[in-house]
Amino acid sequence: MEFKLKLNTFFIVLFLAPTLVLAQVDFNKKPDDDLGNVKDEYQEFFFEALKQKGIENYSRAVNALQKCLAIDSSKPIIYFELGKNYNQLKNYSAAEEALKKAIAMQPDNEWFLDELYDVYYKQDDIANAITTLKQLVKYHVDYKQDLATIYIKQERFDEALLLLNELDNELGVDPVRTEMRNNIYSLGGNATDEIKNLKAEIFANPRNENAHLQLIYLYGTTGQSKKAFEASKALQKINPESKFVHLALYKFYLEEDNVQEAVTSMKLVLNAPEIDEREKTKVLKDFVSFVEQNPQYQKDLIEATDGVNSQKDTESLSNLASFYLKAGDKEKALKNFIEALKQSPNDFKLLRDVILLQIDLKKDTEALKQSQVALELYPAQPILYLLNGVTNNNLENYQQAIDSLEMGLDFLVENPQMERDFYLQLSKAYKGINNNTKSEAFSKKAQAIKV
Repeated sequence: MEFKLKLNTFFIVLFLAPTLVLAQVDFNKKPDDDLGNVKDEYQEFFFEALKQKGIENYSRAVNALQKCLAIDSSKPIIYFELGKNYNQLKNYSAAEEALKKAIAMQPDNEWFLDELYDVYYKQDDIANAITTLKQLVKYHVDYKQDLATIYIKQERFDEALLLLNELDNELGVDPVRTEMRNNIYSLGGNATDEIKNLKAEIFANPRNENAHLQLIYLYGTTGQSKKAFEASKALQKINPESKFVHLALYKFYLEEDNVQEAVTSMKLVLNAPEIDEREKTKVLKDFVSFVEQNPQYQKDLIEATDGVNSQKDTESLSNLASFYLKAGDKEKALKNFIEALKQSPNDFKLLRDVILLQIDLKKDTEALKQSQVALELYPAQPILYLLNGVTNNNLENYQQAIDSLEMGLDFLVENPQMERDFYLQLSKAYKGINNNTKSEAFSKKAQAIKV
């Protein structure tokens, strides 16, 4: 998997490029030779190049840019655009040459360097990619993570860890960088040296929370759980306000059967706005599993999740909905499923679960609307036609129910239980329009299916 964190330069350059050109060329200046209105031609060729690039006709864009160069070869933006188009054409040597000319004219232009880095990266030219990244880190801290990724690829683990530590100190703990560290140690990075370095950092600055957290994580990933627990308690003693330490503490408390402290830690994590939602999702899963085994703590889970200050993600909301469903609180389950669906409106399972609960709670009007939306997204899913038929039957829209159910049967393949349900609903619908003959026929079909 590529971890490359390229900045999105396309739109920035697209909007800036015309301005840059206009700033450098006076299009109102009259020609002082016999070449005609070359400035107008330059502008025409440049915008033609942008247009051709926009429709991914990179060869024509290159031709238009070459015409610009024939008129005026002093503008770095032309070489930059040439470099981008050659890059798209996989003509990397030409891209490198053009971009180097642009950089020679404007050595401190981040976008020129970023594109050159992309050229080297695509060719797996590690040495030049590293050289370019070292120039780029002064513009944006994220380039350090690119550089760390390349170091990992080269097994230069100490240098990668140094950069990851710098990033954590500058930006705070991040799950992606945590995973990168885990990758380093699984590939053979020297955990012992890193532990020594972290201890030295903590000794020099005992309130360095990131160093403490990295040490806790490192102990955990190397199987030294007792030391990880001790390091966690040491951080909590030095910084009682730390919320991140509870990401580790709750697990240790659960292992020691110190349930009340574990619950307190989980609550703190779920209500801490500074903690990433991905981390909260993991904690919530553990909390839900714990409460399923220990239902006496259900109230604590409800209090923790009802009071969450930050926005829950789709997975967290789905986990909560499942918890409430198992606990018998269908209204809260539905509420959380709907919130999850707002974040992932095309999720088939969420659509199905929402409709099922709406039907169960006799919210047939809402269920009908939701089933119609779902059918537009998934027109070949028989369960959706069945649910649409059920809601139409409940609302006494019998002909609409028949239309939906009969269409759904065309998509049904080897599912006796669902086939039986279709027949039962068709029997109900035909009875609703006083066609007792067909109603009886479908009822008999349903009874003939053994499930």
